[in-house]
Amino acid sequence: MNYIHTAIEGPVILEPRVFSDARGYFFESFRQEEFDREVGPTQFVQDNESRSVRGVVRGLHFQKPPFTQAKLVRVVRGTVLDVAVDIRKGSPTFGQHIAVELSEENHRMLFIPHGFAHGFSVLSDVAVFQYKCDNYYAPQAEGAIAWDDPALNIDWRIAKDERILSEKDAHHPLLSDADIPFVY
Repeated sequence: MNYIHTAIEGPVILEPRVFSDARGYFFESFRQEEFDREVGPTQFVQDNESRSVRGVVRGLHFQKPPFTQAKLVRVVRGTVLDVAVDIRKGSPTFGQHIAVELSEENHRMLFIPHGFAHGFSVLSDVAVFQYKCDNYYAPQAEGAIAWDDPALNIDWRIAKDERILSEKDAHHPLLSDADIPFVY
């Protein structure tokens, strides 16, 4: 596995070594001891999967303490643009984001640590998105910021008239107005 540290401290891109032949391919998608050494000790306790169609934008979500979640995300079908926004007050990169294309072809994964809001847009006709979480989903701890906050300047790579949002995701506060519980 190749671990690529991003311009923002915390998120890490993982690129597996893929072995291909006439039968197809094989790769190791997760190895606890290596992950702990390269990224940091993390115990994942819940796996989730979503299926979305082209144009769907999900996010930007986080869970508030004491239910914060770090995530390791990947795409097993299709292509998404995955986004992590630094929402740690006092961080030198507060309000900045990274955007990484994850696809069934590139097999890349993204680790999103505590203190980041997370979202993605679907660039292919269909995408199946999987993620490991280090804490259980807690609906009472849900937090979010507006996916289209102009201060974040995120290019979701989806035309305005093609975007599909949940009612909830269409009405999150701007980062400047959100109740952000994370401190750097």
